[in-house]
Amino acid sequence: QVQLVESGGGLVQPGGSLRLSCAASGNIFSIYSMGWYRQAPGKQRELVAVIFSGGSTVYADSVKGRFTISRDNAKNTVYLQMNSLRPEDTAVYHCNCDYGFISWGQGTQVTVSS
Repeated sequence: QVQLVESGGGLVQPGGSLRLSCAASGNIFSIYSMGWYRQAPGKQRELVAVIFSGGSTVYADSVKGRFTISRDNAKNTVYLQMNSLRPEDTAVYHCNCDYGFISWGQGTQVTVSS
């Protein structure tokens, strides 16, 4: 099994930045990909960004050019740097990993508001 713990959410003004972290533990050597999803009230959970074991990345169109996913293999941690935040980015952000099975973190709230 792989366990995921997220951190870094909070309240930020429009145009501001936040960095989310997701630390993985357990059977980390089987991880194929790690990513971030978000779910706003009344909406379905949606993909934000994913990074694969080979280093390639995929982003949702709505965050391209503003968000960057990266990883620190030594710390078994994936980051989501979020810049130029907008009110519509407000959501609970969940970390996800695929290691043959799917694990989810508990989620961290991101609120963009003035």
